[in-house]
Amino acid sequence: MIFIRKEHEINLIKKASLITKKIFEEIKFFCIPNMSTLKISEKVAEIIKKFNAKSAFLGYNGFPEVVCISINDTVIHGIPKNNIYLKDGDIVSIDVGVNFNGYFSDACRTYLVGNVKDNAKKIVKVSEECFFKAVSLIKPGVHLGDISYAIEEHATKNGFFIPREFAGHGIGNHLHEDPFVFNYGFKNTGPILLEGMCLAIEPMIMEGGEDVKILEDGWTVKTKNGKLSSHYENTVLVTSNGCEILTL
Repeated sequence: MIFIRKEHEINLIKKASLITKKIFEEIKFFCIPNMSTLKISEKVAEIIKKFNAKSAFLGYNGFPEVVCISINDTVIHGIPKNNIYLKDGDIVSIDVGVNFNGYFSDACRTYLVGNVKDNAKKIVKVSEECFFKAVSLIKPGVHLGDISYAIEEHATKNGFFIPREFAGHGIGNHLHEDPFVFNYGFKNTGPILLEGMCLAIEPMIMEGGEDVKILEDGWTVKTKNGKLSSHYENTVLVTSNGCEILTL
């Protein structure tokens, strides 16, 4: 079931999204060589607590940390640890979810760490471009498949691949709701967007192929070929004549 959010619900999602924005404003300064991913997670937890909110991820289906931190060939769901350190030349995706009074936001940024090679810069840039290509189409009456198609078209045009197993999603008083927002698809297919829908749109793109593997921890998703992946996400509200990006 796809929900149309009422004004008071939208206000709470916006408050959760504002906290997410504040997290990214601070956390980008921690994406430096020799920083442990656990230290970044602890900083995220500190900010969330300061705003009297909760992590959307901690304990979600058993996830053990407040944030997902995915480095280089990790596509999504990297678990922060005190023995994993960022290195010069890495790219790191930081995926943050916030629960404020029972309403959720979800967003991700991929950061460059130190001196990064051109191919790494390109994949980060293209993942972000995929998002904005997609949201430029959002307005009431548009098929969701048009959004998915725009992501895939821009990724493949630039030589990248889409993991088929994972997608964006609706969001509101649950972290993951209908509909799935696939990063691939066909025009003029899928649900029709309506004012008041809230979506987490999250292009994930990879080098060299679309195959992934899940590690023994049951969470960490990596590219099967060991090449780079980049992830960019925001929570978006469908408005009367377009959309509002709430976590940006």
